Amino acid sequence: MRASSPACSVHAMEASDLAAASAVFLAAFLGMVPVAMGALQRIGVDHGELKSMHVREDLRGRGLAEAVLVRLLDEARSSGMQRVSLETGSQGVFKPARAFYRRHGFSECAPFEGYVEDANSVFMTRELE
Repeated sequence: MRASSPACSVHAMEASDLAAASAVFLAAFLGMVPVAMGALQRIGVDHGELKSMHVREDLRGRGLAEAVLVRLLDEARSSGMQRVSLETGSQGVFKPARAFYRRHGFSECAPFEGYVEDANSVFMTRELE
């Protein structure tokens, strides 16, 4: 996101946020090499936000993002969350990410929890069953 968006539109999770009790960070490894990651941060009593989803570019299309997402959604359910939302970019480079989230039940929504309308952002949400 940092390379594709103005600084005022970058909402990536900072490393210090990972230490928060309200955050879960997952990484997938190939041997000892991290190849995919994602985070879930509680932003309300029953609401979570997906953060920092990423798969190494040369390994995309192999189900790694889906595996991380499924695990994070399971974590959200088990911790009592009923809804998970996310912010991603509106630029063309983020089109595959938006399609991925739509395939997994997310739909566009208004800005949530501290976000404001931003031409560089797309907000999405999903109810958990």
